[in-house]
Formats: sequence, C-alpha cells, structure tokens
Amino acid sequence: MSLRLYMDENAHGSITTGLRQRKVDVLTVQEDGRSGITDPQVLDRAAELNRVLFSQDDDLLAEAKKRQIAAVSFPGIVFAHQSKVSIGTCIRDLELIAQLGEPTEFLNRVQFLPL
Repeated sequence: MSLRLYMDENAHGSITTGLRQRKVDVLTVQEDGRSGITDPQVLDRAAELNRVLFSQDDDLLAEAKKRQIAAVSFPGIVFAHQSKVSIGTCIRDLELIAQLGEPTEFLNRVQFLPL
C-alpha cells in the first residue's frame, strides 16, 4: 500500500478496525496521543507524519479551504459525511485509495466519499 492514513478523532472506530483488517496503514489521533487538539493541529500533525487525513468533521473542511486560499500546504483530506456515507462504503473506498493512491495526488486537496 502506498498511502498511509491519519484518522481524525471524529472518525468512527469501526472504519479504522475494518481498514486494519484489510492491512491498510492507519494511525488514529488518539493512538498518536493527540486527542483534543485543534483542527489546524490535526492537519499539521498529518503533514508531519506524511499521512492523508480521513475525517467526518465538517470543521476540517473549513480549515482545508482556508489553507487552499492562503496557499498553505497540507497532505490532503478524505472526507465522508457521517449521515450520508455508510461505514462499509468508507472502508471500501478508503481501502481503494490506500492501495491505488499516491500522496502527491492528495496534496492540498479534499476528496469526498463515496468515490
């Protein structure tokens, strides 16, 4: 797998579990000892770790937009609205992204699920 994911603390735990069962490299904010940090800090940490961020938090979309406007680089966000995308769809689409995606394809972008 060529793409590593950083899971926002708002991401459903079943998504992380499902991805791990499929051998996707995921790290959660909680496992990283960063629970409760701000959205800008989450994106900064994802950049430090060279991981694309997966989130279900609408506020992170606003942070991404700010960075795009200000030309501040971030590693990319994959976003799924909690009430509009099933856990199974998130797992399936994130597995595809992790298997086929390259980090440069997501740089400074927001990818919405479902694909």
